[in-house]
Amino acid sequence: MTGTSGAAGPTRRKRVPRQVREQQIIDVAVRVFAKRGYHAASVDEIAELAGISKPMVYLYLESKEGLFLACLRREAERLVVAFQEAARGAGAAPELRLYAGLSAFFAFVAEHRDSWVVLHRQASELTETIAGAVAEARRAVMAEVAGLVRDGISASGRGARLGAQDADFVAHALVGAADSLTDWMERNPGQKPDGMALRLMNMVWVGMRDVLDGEAWLPEA
Repeated sequence: MTGTSGAAGPTRRKRVPRQVREQQIIDVAVRVFAKRGYHAASVDEIAELAGISKPMVYLYLESKEGLFLACLRREAERLVVAFQEAARGAGAAPELRLYAGLSAFFAFVAEHRDSWVVLHRQASELTETIAGAVAEARRAVMAEVAGLVRDGISASGRGARLGAQDADFVAHALVGAADSLTDWMERNPGQKPDGMALRLMNMVWVGMRDVLDGEAWLPEA
C-alpha cells in the first residue's frame, strides 16, 4: 500500500501582473535616475533594486531610454492631474482655481522631489525623443493655466483690453516662473506650497488685473 507524503511541495511564486510590475520598476527607476542622472544610472542597479532580472526590465520597457520615457510620462501625468483636480475643486472663480492649481504644483514638487529632478533638471538635456516628451507635458500644464487666465480675463468683463495672445503670454510667464521657483524653494527650505502660490499670484495675477483696469507701465521718453 502506498502512502501519501505529508510534506508540502515547492511553493510557486505568485505571478505579478504586468502593469503592477511595470509600476514597481518605474518607482525604482525614478529614484535611481534622480540620484545618479540618466547617463550614470545603471539598468543593472534598477533591476536589482526592483528584485527582477535585467532582461525582464528590457522585456517590459525595451531600453534605458524607454524606461526613462516611462518615468517621465508617468510623473508628468501625475503632475498635470494634481493641478487639474485641485483647480476643479476650488470653486468657480478663475483666480481661486489658478491659486489651487499652483499650490498643487508646488506641493507635488515638494513631496515628489525625485520626480521633479527627472522632469525639470534631466529630461531637457537628453535625446530628442525625451525632450519631445517633456515639451508635450509642458504644453498640457500650459493649456490648463492659459485656460484659467482666459477665464479670468473673460470674467472681468474687460476682455477687449486683453486677448488670447495676452492670456498665452501670462500663462508662459506663470509656468516659467513656477519652474524657476522650484529651485528657489530648494535653496530656501521650509517654504509652504500655498505660500509659494500666493506670492506668485500676487506678482502675476495682480499685475494682469491692473492692466485690465487700464494701468500700464511705459518707459519715459
